[in-house]
Amino acid sequence: MIELRVLTADDWPVWRELRLAALAEAPDAFGARLADWQGDGDRAERWRGRLEIPGSHNLVATIGGRPAGMASGVPTGEPGVVELISMWVHPDARGQGVGDRLLAAVEQWARQVGAHVLKLAVADGNASAAALYRRNGFHLTEEIGDLMPDGVRREQIMAKPLDG
Repeated sequence: MIELRVLTADDWPVWRELRLAALAEAPDAFGARLADWQGDGDRAERWRGRLEIPGSHNLVATIGGRPAGMASGVPTGEPGVVELISMWVHPDARGQGVGDRLLAAVEQWARQVGAHVLKLAVADGNASAAALYRRNGFHLTEEIGDLMPDGVRREQIMAKPLDG
């Protein structure tokens, strides 16, 4: 059974474990690099700070008590628009509905905070993630995404209208 839990800053060790696993397992899927969060970047106050982004909603999914995935919703500064970030599902948990549950929970939070649009960035070439997002009602936008760490590819921006 998939269980979702909202994290607080005190849950930073769980977030750290999942985020490091995500960056190691899927280095081409994120705008951050594993090396950015290791060494000097691997500090409790930095992990706490990530979970304390004002207005954020940070989730972990577990199956049988073991962390299986993560996602966050964050404000964008654009009225009525929030963003899904740090979405990842452990390879052992893929195909079990974890991604769908995390997306639904972030969407529910977005509606509760009065958002009209939920956006996300997906790495160009990450077909399985893009398929998950399309299946959940997201579509590509014309917006130009950030440059990926490889300095070549750009993130693709997807959005889902929440009105209606």
